[in-house]
Amino acid sequence: MRRRYLRSLNLRRSFIGSMACGRKSPHRRRFRKRSKAILLRLGDFLALPPVKPILLLAVSLCLLLVLTPYLLTRVLPGIDDAKDKASPDASFELVVVPDDIQVYRTETKKTETIDFEDYVKGVVSGEMPSSFHPEALKAQAVAARTYSLARVLKAEDGGNPEAHPDAPLCDSTHCQVYRSERELEALKGDSWMKDGWEKICQAVDDTEGELLYYDGQLVAQALFHSSSGGKTENSEDVFASAVPYLVSVESPYEEEATHKNEKNTFSISDFSKAIKAKYANISFGEINASNIKIISRSSGGRVEKMQIGGGIIEGRNVREALELPSANFDISISGDTITFTSSGSGHGVGMSQYGANGMAKKGYDYKKILSHYYSGTEVY
Repeated sequence: MRRRYLRSLNLRRSFIGSMACGRKSPHRRRFRKRSKAILLRLGDFLALPPVKPILLLAVSLCLLLVLTPYLLTRVLPGIDDAKDKASPDASFELVVVPDDIQVYRTETKKTETIDFEDYVKGVVSGEMPSSFHPEALKAQAVAARTYSLARVLKAEDGGNPEAHPDAPLCDSTHCQVYRSERELEALKGDSWMKDGWEKICQAVDDTEGELLYYDGQLVAQALFHSSSGGKTENSEDVFASAVPYLVSVESPYEEEATHKNEKNTFSISDFSKAIKAKYANISFGEINASNIKIISRSSGGRVEKMQIGGGIIEGRNVREALELPSANFDISISGDTITFTSSGSGHGVGMSQYGANGMAKKGYDYKKILSHYYSGTEVY
């Protein structure tokens, strides 16, 4: 027992002494030898021909799995945005938007087959200034797409219009103004194509395939006009019948509208000639300062009925005969002249384009704009 104790004591002293003198113990030397041997064997293993490609492949796959989600969010940031803006599922069957559309070109008097979304871009370019807010351009794109498709579906049931029997749509104000990309480049120049055209294309692409629906049905009359003068019209006050989504609404943000308080002055003689020429079937008799007056107005503020001589006609008829910008007018007579002071431009039914631009600048998105001007509608 004494010998074992002394041997153990001597070993501890030897170990402590070696530590104090900075010498490495036998245990540490053995550990380093074993570690070196393991590393040498690992190096020999990795040097084998089949191992290196397999290891590189494994590392590459790990990096790919880690980095792919990050790269997708950076390179394709629109993925999450697209999910966020996706419309909720409709509770009714949606109309399928065709790939192409046939359009009668009034200048060449020929019918062209055009990609549907390219056609919408050409319509937005022809109907709304590219300087308008992007949300207003999006609203115009959805309205134009809806109007176009409704005309196509109507033509499938009842045939094309007499004005262009070979196509459901034309490129003039009879339907919607359309200009091809080449025509726009010649008309507006390279600078506009780099700025205005790209802005319009973005608005159309952002709403690709989206349409207006009312009560589960495609909106048949997505009408629009330049500016309302502050309030839009009921469809029955301008056209033949009432349409539930085309009702009079306030349009308060039209400060930038171009047609405000416009004055058009005529001699009573010229006024009389223009009215009688346009409506020869009405017996007006002698027209003078004493028998020209406004009788009534619509809920939108436009002239509904007007007495002219011995006849009574609608305000929109006066607008057409005199080529006034709007039926939202007042009259003043001085001597042998009559002055029409009007506000707004167009028929006043549906979406006011300047009103849409004003709403967009106030922070409304295109769906809010559309639901305001087309009451009770939804975008899908």
